Amino acid sequence: MRPLFALMWAGFIEARRNRITVVVAAFAACLILLTTVVLNSTVFTLGRAVTDFGLGVMSFLMVGLTVFLSGGMLSSEIEKRTVFLIMSRPISRPRFVLGRYLGTVLTLTTLMAVMVVLYLSQLFFFEVPVTSAIPAALVGLWVELALIAAMGFFFSSFTSRIVSAISVVGLYFLGHAAPDVHQLSLYAKSEVVQAAARVLYRIIPNLDALDFRSEAAWGASVQASDVLIASATAAGWTLVFLVGAALAFSRRDFR
Repeated sequence: MRPLFALMWAGFIEARRNRITVVVAAFAACLILLTTVVLNSTVFTLGRAVTDFGLGVMSFLMVGLTVFLSGGMLSSEIEKRTVFLIMSRPISRPRFVLGRYLGTVLTLTTLMAVMVVLYLSQLFFFEVPVTSAIPAALVGLWVELALIAAMGFFFSSFTSRIVSAISVVGLYFLGHAAPDVHQLSLYAKSEVVQAAARVLYRIIPNLDALDFRSEAAWGASVQASDVLIASATAAGWTLVFLVGAALAFSRRDFR
């Protein structure tokens, strides 16, 4: 466990060197901008605007950061030749991938925790009640970030940084379009389109199931079972991508 923890901590330190604190500063600036905008809103849209805007900005910044960190972590290690130094020690390649992944998740968790504090402070400032859907939206976002990071590690284990980022972004949009793909598989006029949509729906992670932002904005209730089922499904996909990343990285020739 000690080598794994060392790899995780090293990945966390490496991420800090990329000036990721700028993301928190950008989030804080957006919240300050929101203050000006919301003060000109009517009382009927105040709570919805504060809730939805804060969650939306947090999701946008954190997803972008996740793609940036995970999509280039393994490729950066290979390009900088630091992987040779680490591989010279008694550390297996799967453990190396897992350690770097956990370091990335630790980085994302730390940044998101700071953002959540700022976000809740904003809700308190505008006296917006914290409904059950807001914690559900935050948990769903964190689970989604962990899954996206696993996607990034999977693609970066055998492709370049740019290809990995493009692949993850494409899969991200497909994952959020999963309900539309499901509808297409049921009601498309062409049987070929229906079959293709069914296959696509089954082989892409349903990221939309983790998105409770609209429920939070409208103050709707969210069942804990929905959050647990969506999180468990996402955890299964995360494991699949991590295993795939470990296998691909183990077969990769660094020469």
